[in-house]
Amino acid sequence: MPANKSLIPGIVASDEFTRKKMEPALPLVWQWNHNPDNNLWSVTERKGFLRLKTGRIDSSFLLARNSLTQRTIGPVCSGITSLDVSKMKDGDFAGLGLLQKQFGLLGVTINGNSKAIVMVNASTGKPVEAASIPLNQSTVFLKAECNFTDKKDLAGFFYSLDGKTWLPIGTPLKMAYTIPQFIGYRFALFNYATKNTGGFADFDYFRITETISAVK
Repeated sequence: MPANKSLIPGIVASDEFTRKKMEPALPLVWQWNHNPDNNLWSVTERKGFLRLKTGRIDSSFLLARNSLTQRTIGPVCSGITSLDVSKMKDGDFAGLGLLQKQFGLLGVTINGNSKAIVMVNASTGKPVEAASIPLNQSTVFLKAECNFTDKKDLAGFFYSLDGKTWLPIGTPLKMAYTIPQFIGYRFALFNYATKNTGGFADFDYFRITETISAVK
């Protein structure tokens, strides 16, 4: 088919999570990774934010229920979010992921009264904590960059403490397409509990672009 923007509009889109009256809570560019628990997410409880709450204990990212996803696009793309972790609980893990069986995650973990920025790489089929950096503030900026050029299929993760200066973290994710997760790679905003329920994470926005800065 010849290129025609009217054929498949709205495949991906940035989202500031601001909603006017009569607008849907989530546009169709978003999909949940599993059937969601609609009591555990909101775009209205805090104006201009997506709130993801924990309501059960999960042992892994792939089992976590309320992960909100949007497709990646080629040949290159990046996704950025701003995350407020001030109401997360001990054992919670929230952030930005690339969803597939061999996933990559960048987010914040809570361990007692301590917070850390953590990158997890599951390129080998088993999740490995590739980096952990102490976090001493409540807001952090997270970025995932994907390069599908010439079947390169590499992703890199970056964090920022001010939304301006970005630092690489962890190891490159070699993206592989597997039958158990037949959806391809998707950006995912996630928050799940490993110890206690009742915490929540607030995402200020999700911004997707067709550019990358550092993935080789």
